[in-house]
Amino acid sequence: MEPVRQNERKIAGLNPVIFVTGLVSLFTDLSSEMIVPVLPLFLTSVLQVQVGEVGVIEGIAESTASVLKLFSGWISDRMGRRKPLMLAGYGLSNLVKPLFALSTSWVQVLAIRFADRFGKGVRGAPRDALIADSISPEDRGKAFGFHRALDTVGAALGPLTAFAVLALFHGNYRTVFWVSAVPGVLAILLLAFCLKEQVHERPVNERSALPRISFRPLGKRFMGFSLIATLFALGNSSDAFLILRAQDVGMAASLIPLAYFTFNATYSVFAMPAGVLSDRIGRRTVLVLGYLIFAAIYMGFGLVKNSVWIWGLFAVYGLYYAATEGIQKAYVADLVPRGQRGMAMGTFNALTGLATLPASILAGGLWQSFGPMATFGASAICAVLAATLLVVFRI
Repeated sequence: MEPVRQNERKIAGLNPVIFVTGLVSLFTDLSSEMIVPVLPLFLTSVLQVQVGEVGVIEGIAESTASVLKLFSGWISDRMGRRKPLMLAGYGLSNLVKPLFALSTSWVQVLAIRFADRFGKGVRGAPRDALIADSISPEDRGKAFGFHRALDTVGAALGPLTAFAVLALFHGNYRTVFWVSAVPGVLAILLLAFCLKEQVHERPVNERSALPRISFRPLGKRFMGFSLIATLFALGNSSDAFLILRAQDVGMAASLIPLAYFTFNATYSVFAMPAGVLSDRIGRRTVLVLGYLIFAAIYMGFGLVKNSVWIWGLFAVYGLYYAATEGIQKAYVADLVPRGQRGMAMGTFNALTGLATLPASILAGGLWQSFGPMATFGASAICAVLAATLLVVFRI
């Protein structure tokens, strides 16, 4: 089936829906990434939370909410509409994040973090399916890369904004949380009034089936790729541990948002070129490279002794994201037909997301028991295994 075309006007050579979803993600990530490099520091220095508890917070929030990605994808397939679920998900996430400013315990932080990730779980699969439906297969990598590039521009601006707020308000983390509401509200308004979705009703008999996690109708290649990606995700713990490692080797708390900015800047620059490269040489090749870059970076974080090296590690870390995040989604879209992409995106995101619970808990436990090298070394091993399986089985 041909991809949906809302109209003939193109923006950056792509369907307008891709540009609008990119802008929505830009503002949402600006809001989110103001918080990401600050929240672990807030937890450990203000609320006196242990590293192991940080792992529990991140793992539960990411993993439990990931189940929703399956159901939201399935529902959007049956509705024939993606926008309502996107609006609900983006709305919830962007409205609850400023509440971190009111939190006084790690349990409250967990509840807010869970609500934020709950919203992400609702919006993710419908958004990715909408992007896949809006572009031809030969440009799919470019489309997802373009979306990730805009998304990451916001992610790069977020730490810079956090750094500025911390500088102006004498290191007050709670002020950062309040300011994050501004781009969040802009994202909601942009999605509500600027995204024009073409509705495609599903047959009644298809909409009546109960949702369930099932690989069978999605094909063996999809199943194989999802399982390998899940293995990789078991070693891909929260980025909070990278931030804590930067602090551990002596980087000043005020500089950590800037170091995180270098990661997002690299990601933003290379996301679209990596997507175009995957269109030309194949998704699998680029993904293998991305997994191996991840392994090298995590070994670097484990071995580093001087905060000077943290800057370079964060910069190269952006290459891993560019070579995997959007490309994995494009690959899923390649492996299944259009009518099942919401379910496929949701199943893939649910499986890989559920793996973040044991990943983050294990990372925190290894750190507390054996030190940071154990945490980052285990992650690197999982990444190398996943890359090897992609090559051996030629998924």
